[in-house]
Amino acid sequence: MRASEFHNYWEESRVPLASLMFVAPLLVFYELGVLLLGPEAIRNGAEVWLRQILFTIGLGQYFFLPALTVGILLAAHYLSRRPWYVRSVTLWGMLVESLFLAGCLRVLLGLQAVVFQHFAQHGLMAVGINIWSRSVAERAVAFVGAGVYEELVFRLILLNLVVAMARIFHPTPTATMFSGVVVSSLLFAAAHHVGTFGEPFELFTFLFRFVAGIFFALLFVYRGFGIVAGAHAAYDLLVGLV
Repeated sequence: MRASEFHNYWEESRVPLASLMFVAPLLVFYELGVLLLGPEAIRNGAEVWLRQILFTIGLGQYFFLPALTVGILLAAHYLSRRPWYVRSVTLWGMLVESLFLAGCLRVLLGLQAVVFQHFAQHGLMAVGINIWSRSVAERAVAFVGAGVYEELVFRLILLNLVVAMARIFHPTPTATMFSGVVVSSLLFAAAHHVGTFGEPFELFTFLFRFVAGIFFALLFVYRGFGIVAGAHAAYDLLVGLV
């Protein structure tokens, strides 16, 4: 790949329209999977929280949440003033990059496991119930949903919200971004231990999710929503199915 082509990919893969086109198949896979599996489906916690909020304000229609996700990305692209096209080679590149980054996170998990001399595989997934007793299809749907909706909540929404609030107290861009990355990562880790299906607190799993949260947050900042959602889904599928 020539330097100019790499530069084009690096920039184009970060734009909201590329994220939307890349994430759309994951979103469709999850929503159709949940509908087809019915009561057996494993709902992602972040999705459930968002639906509860929307229901509270009178927007409880089932397809409103995925439509809202699409709308947020379309609005972000409109505000970016970028061209309304994405090359197919960019989308394929995003897939390869997401798989590579998922492998990097898997290596990071292994290193942390060595440090702690503990490998609690049952606690490393993004869904806070006994997912290992479920079928491959049920787990695949849950993992893809985690990639899309957890990144929507903790990175696209929460990280940006924390950054916006931090600007009130911190004048430098570095300080505000640091606040967003750390706070969103702590909340990402803590969220798996609260609620009806929350897991019992374990230091290893909490710290791993905190580190994973920082990893995903930095991906979001430097590579955009599409890459981080793809990497998150690919990581969960790698650990949960392979």
